Amino acid sequence: MQWSDLWTALGLVLIIEGILPFLSPEAFKRYVASMQELPASSIRRFGLVMMVIGLLTLIFVRQ
Repeated sequence: MQWSDLWTALGLVLIIEGILPFLSPEAFKRYVASMQELPASSIRRFGLVMMVIGLLTLIFVRQ
């Protein structure tokens, strides 16, 4: 893996993460507020699932 690949991936993450707040700031605010009510274990589980999906996607794409 080259550094340019890493920077490309980080750039794409920032673009994707910025879509909802750009298109619908009010919905984004509601989403963030609802996250505060979830227990930490649920948020941690969600993060783990997202990382596994991302890893599987990378493995699939890179083969």
